[in-house]
Amino acid sequence: MAITEPKTERLQLRQWRDSDRAPFAAMNADPVVMEYFPKLLNREESDAGVDRQIAHIDKHGWGFWAVETLAEKQFIGFVGIKNVTDDMPFAPAVEIGWRLAPTAWGKGYATEAARASLEYGFTRLGLKETVSFAVAGNLRSRAVMEKLGMVREDNFLHPGLPSGHPMQEHVLYRLSRSA
Repeated sequence: MAITEPKTERLQLRQWRDSDRAPFAAMNADPVVMEYFPKLLNREESDAGVDRQIAHIDKHGWGFWAVETLAEKQFIGFVGIKNVTDDMPFAPAVEIGWRLAPTAWGKGYATEAARASLEYGFTRLGLKETVSFAVAGNLRSRAVMEKLGMVREDNFLHPGLPSGHPMQEHVLYRLSRSA
């Protein structure tokens, strides 16, 4: 399958490279970046995540792309769209998601790259809607969802977390192509 690599005014969304693995592992081991995730990831777990993203992009031509700044050619994290797992209560669906290094926060990169991902999903893939979700307290990610025009729906309990886990409650947002 041909791999799509969207570009924005300031960012390149692209397939992952081996050189992305170390900075991505550093992000996944950073308590600030991982504040709303159940645990920090070690290098092996982080690399397995990269491998899953590469496999999704190889299979579909799109996914959670690695993101780099055009000016500095610096890897800053990932943004993109991918299929949710079958155990999610709103599956099947395509989600939009992101994880950026703290040095990239507050610059509008997540919103810019997410808009390019949504544009691709709605125009090239013909998606009717996209979802996004986060731990209820993750106000930064929820702000990006709202900037994208996504509409909040009911909260749900993430099936990947044990009952009673403090991060089990998530907020679901949707955006339809017509919106």
